[in-house]
Amino acid sequence: MPPAVRPPRPPQPFDIRYVYAEPEAAASVRGREVLAGFPQAEVIEVPSHWQIPHLHGNAGNVERWARIKREVLVLGVKKSLAARPNGRSADWIAPSSANGCALACAYCYVPRRKGYANPVTLFTNIDRIVGYLAGHVRRQGRKPAPNQCDPAAWVYDIGENNDCAVDALLCENTADLVRAFRHWPTAKASFATKWVNPALLDLDPRGRTRIRFSVMPPADARLLDVRAAPVPDRIAAAGDFLAAGYEVHFNLSPVVLRAGWQADWAELLRRMDDTLPAAVKAQAAAEIIMLTHNRALHEVNLGWHPRAEEVLWRPALQEPKRSQNGDLNVRYRLGAKAAALDELRTLIGRHAPWLRVRYAF
Repeated sequence: MPPAVRPPRPPQPFDIRYVYAEPEAAASVRGREVLAGFPQAEVIEVPSHWQIPHLHGNAGNVERWARIKREVLVLGVKKSLAARPNGRSADWIAPSSANGCALACAYCYVPRRKGYANPVTLFTNIDRIVGYLAGHVRRQGRKPAPNQCDPAAWVYDIGENNDCAVDALLCENTADLVRAFRHWPTAKASFATKWVNPALLDLDPRGRTRIRFSVMPPADARLLDVRAAPVPDRIAAAGDFLAAGYEVHFNLSPVVLRAGWQADWAELLRRMDDTLPAAVKAQAAAEIIMLTHNRALHEVNLGWHPRAEEVLWRPALQEPKRSQNGDLNVRYRLGAKAAALDELRTLIGRHAPWLRVRYAF
């Protein structure tokens, strides 16, 4: 049998010119590895990865939102290690190995706490993060009963505040986590991505990592998923990742309500049905995530991508919502949201009946 054809390597989303680094992070093994990869970058010492006023607190950075993501990297040390219970997409939210992203999706919730810039922050004490997770997994024992997260394994989301496939372009943090989970038979890693990174195909996850390709109608993605891989590329990669040992799911995310959304989602589901291999369909499941937004992010977006706000910020259709972490956001009004979820489930049943909806929010 001829070897599988690897997907083409996409253009690098980075041109790192400045690295803001906590001294401990820069001096660590992982920190030195990262810095060696960017010898041309100016390294700027900072006391805390959260406190870089001229970066995070500078309103003048808004117009450079995407450029900062390409040119700036932050190195920090993850101080607090805790796995938070979730029960929705995953059983647990793992301690972050990174925060922020090189992609510039206009609806992303991560920058809401950072102000006017949201580049990648890598946490260099990955050995401590992996060690903490090993102990946490061990203490859970075997999962007592199936739930919507997984029928048998405790699922840990390792990418709540970052895109692990993008982080893998910068360092081995993602690889270290995938390799660790393959040795833990009672647990499974999970992360969502909008990037196709062929290097992940070599990590041998042995079914213990679930990759969730986030998809939406290409018309929405061209407007909102700034710098992300094209949606057809994400769909096309599913078979390669399944063959490499990943569990492959999909995030239908976010669902943005605007004129014609139903027809565009139907077309996307038909594309998935037409192009995905039978083996992917046999094990696939989906999360449906309706758009939530935030006034502070709305104001930031007006400074760099106002066209996105024409579909994201719709006060007549939205209402306030207090999130689990205490943030005050806006979501679609309950009646409109429930009706849209019913419509989307109907479209899935009609055009992709093999796609089990595991979670809808």
